[in-house]
Amino acid sequence: MLSSLQISEWMVSHEEYKLSDTDYAIRIDLMTKVFGIDAAERYFEDLPLTAKTSETYTALLHSYAAAKLTEKAEELYERIKGSKLSFSALLYNEIMTLYMSVGQVEKVSSVVEELKRQKVEPDIFTYNLWISSCAAALNIDQVQRILNEMRCDSGCNDDWQRYINLVNIYVTASRLTSADSISPIEIEKGITQREWITYDFLVMLYAGLGDKDKIDQIWKSLRMTKQKMTSRNYICILSSYLILGHMKEVGEVFNQWKQSTTTEFDISACNSVLSAFEDAGLMEKANDLHMLLISGNCSPTNK
Repeated sequence: MLSSLQISEWMVSHEEYKLSDTDYAIRIDLMTKVFGIDAAERYFEDLPLTAKTSETYTALLHSYAAAKLTEKAEELYERIKGSKLSFSALLYNEIMTLYMSVGQVEKVSSVVEELKRQKVEPDIFTYNLWISSCAAALNIDQVQRILNEMRCDSGCNDDWQRYINLVNIYVTASRLTSADSISPIEIEKGITQREWITYDFLVMLYAGLGDKDKIDQIWKSLRMTKQKMTSRNYICILSSYLILGHMKEVGEVFNQWKQSTTTEFDISACNSVLSAFEDAGLMEKANDLHMLLISGNCSPTNK
């Protein structure tokens, strides 16, 4: 990390080497990691006006968001809105990520509204954060409206469609219609349904992007905690592996769920997943799950 910063210092000291907007943004990120937020902040403020671009503003906002400095991030965000610069979805994703990480999910929708007002094209991460905030607030009707909007988006591609299918499966199978589904054990251990849902939607985002390594990492991290797993968690990871065609992992998750001492295996939830796969038009995946249930001595009811 320090060597990267030293290279950046060399570039600055050699006047014949003109720094680009990206170079300035990278320098902000490196200074944050090596010297801390305060140093990066001072560096940004000392930049000439011409170097205070969408890239450098976004880099500083990222630093604030990563450190969960909500007040500083919001102050910078207000400056950004008055800057008359053009920004990509990345900037809005940064502030939404911050709100999700500090539990202020109710603020996400206002960021989406500002993104649309500025006529910025949302990306799949924008939609994921927006959907996650609605799911965390148990506003499933809004989740369905967002999915419909995604389908009509000109940027919708195969990855997006796969993600839409996953969310439909998740919503259908998880019965996220009542906050009463938080169990006493979850409350006792300090975990909230909002936190679990955020992890679940992150798993589904990476499934939609086909990133199995990220799914593996998240699932491993969740299993290493002492928190109570729910049927929803197993549904989410099982569905994600299944839709990506990783049947070995599907079988492992299925067995982990059946052997779990903290979460009762829920055959009705499995049947809901099976129905959701069929409703999403994923008949091959539905058949794979059907065969898995049979091999696990379970009795699917909708085949």
